[in-house]
Amino acid sequence: SELREWRPVIYRKCTDTLWQLLFFLFWAGLMFITGYAVMAGAAERLVLGYDSFGNICGRKNTPVKGAPLSGQDMSNKKYVFFLNSCSLELQSLKLSSVSLCVSSCPQEQLNSLEDLQSFARNNGSCLCVYNLNISSYTLNPEAAELCPTLPVPPSKSFPLFNRCVPQNPECYSKYASVLISMVNEMDVFHRILSGILAGRDTVIGLSVLALAFSFILVLAFRFIRTLLVHTLIALVVFGLLLVSGVLWWLYYDYRNDPSTELETQKENVKFLLGYAIFSTIVTVVLLSLMLVLRKRLQFTVQLFRIVGKIIGRIPFLLFQPLWTFLILIAFWVFWVAVLLSLGTAGTAQTTSGGQVEYRALSGICYMAWYHFVGLIWTSEFILACQQMTIAGAVVTCYFNRNKNSPPPHPVLSSISVLFCYHLGTAVKGSFLITILRIPRIVLLYLYNTLKQKESACAKCLFKCCFCWFWCQESCLRYFNQHAYTTTAINGTNFCTSAKDAVFILAKNSAKLASISCFGDFILFLGKVFVVCFTVFGGLMAFNYHRELQAWVVPLLLVGFFAYLMSHSFLSVFEVTADAMFLCFAIDMETNDGSAEKPYFVDQELLVNLSDNSK
Repeated sequence: SELREWRPVIYRKCTDTLWQLLFFLFWAGLMFITGYAVMAGAAERLVLGYDSFGNICGRKNTPVKGAPLSGQDMSNKKYVFFLNSCSLELQSLKLSSVSLCVSSCPQEQLNSLEDLQSFARNNGSCLCVYNLNISSYTLNPEAAELCPTLPVPPSKSFPLFNRCVPQNPECYSKYASVLISMVNEMDVFHRILSGILAGRDTVIGLSVLALAFSFILVLAFRFIRTLLVHTLIALVVFGLLLVSGVLWWLYYDYRNDPSTELETQKENVKFLLGYAIFSTIVTVVLLSLMLVLRKRLQFTVQLFRIVGKIIGRIPFLLFQPLWTFLILIAFWVFWVAVLLSLGTAGTAQTTSGGQVEYRALSGICYMAWYHFVGLIWTSEFILACQQMTIAGAVVTCYFNRNKNSPPPHPVLSSISVLFCYHLGTAVKGSFLITILRIPRIVLLYLYNTLKQKESACAKCLFKCCFCWFWCQESCLRYFNQHAYTTTAINGTNFCTSAKDAVFILAKNSAKLASISCFGDFILFLGKVFVVCFTVFGGLMAFNYHRELQAWVVPLLLVGFFAYLMSHSFLSVFEVTADAMFLCFAIDMETNDGSAEKPYFVDQELLVNLSDNSK
């Protein structure tokens, strides 16, 4: 088919409106899940712990119907104490002993009811059931049933789950074995949530660190010089070698640690081995590419100077990733909060003894998958909006005849055009990325589920499928970006824009590939730099918290967030360069430099691009 007539920034109409409506309906479903999770969930139970009567320790509680001892103020009672800590038994993921919220754990052995009474009066921590008055400890004939089994061993508060752990060797052995069994039988979903909650401060700190690295890198690329490129490459090499070395060291250290008994700790060892192998492969591949492409360094500096000149005309483009980052952070915080609530959604049911049990509700698994799809689709949609905003601003400035008088507020103008006309196009492009990601996630789930039964041939098949979907996703991202730029130029829908972009790219493939290939590689090294040093900080931080934490999964989450942040910031240069090259190709296609059809590009850029494309 022939190339349609290009009408830069002239014609506008709403594009892909049905997809925009579909996205709104999808978010209506997310809002339903959010309301359900908030009403039915209680994320505090994962970390703070709760007693046998439905009270969450460390906070005020609301009464549960049929449980007279529920609804108490436990703000000063932060620890869970078991009345029979030396004879715990696990029955259907439930501990057989009655548990209470107490303000402090007994540091010394208590041998009699008088000792319990004295401890309660001196420390303000009642170790008997709440409805038994302190003065009645030695008088009530039922005190033996309402108070802990004597003697009460000395115990110490455990930092993660806020439990009073007995220090007596025999009791500790029994207590630890039951706790290990309970944690090992917990759903992986809940173990991961516990790890995220326990390391939330570290995760937030590492996210801020990734933000700082990304912002510094953006400023560095804006004023790039040859020395800066050499420095970046040296830092990336150092970071890759450092992270790979630390991962192998931690794997060796964990594997030879005799205290590795919990399933979470064993999962840490498996994940560390996978991380170490992956990091080593990435290091070898990137070092090889750097060696091969080292002679194109000076060309890269010239390329970024051209892009820097365009960004100099639109300085507010440098702040665009900041708004994207803030929106992403707000959405991620919202998503994690809903996930935590959804993971603890359950109905409180009272037993015959006035105790409370929480039972999971049906359909939670399907809601969690729907919520996870929402994470991918919405994150990709936010990034697509950023790409369209940057592309629109570059297109507006490029197709301006008077280069000495750039259009006012091109970024705001691009945002307004996006929200008025092209949100549906961003929705459709992000949905296609999501569709390619979901099979990878399903394959990963099946791989982990069947890894004990599958053969070597099946493992190889799974890995080939992973690689195939990853390659498809990478190609789709590339074409999506050019489709967004074409939409900004011509005002056409996603499919039409993608077809036109493919036509113009195919006609100028050799020229454009030689220009942008190495520049994209340098930008990718910048992303690797941010991820490497953020993950290294995470390794050092999480390594000090080995108690019952599935910290490798939060570390993977941090690495994912760090990559998204760096991609969000450095995509300013990537999208600007790609949009500029596409505009240049269209300019060369539709104009000939004559008085009737003059070029839009200014002469300096024309000379540089023409020389570099040879």
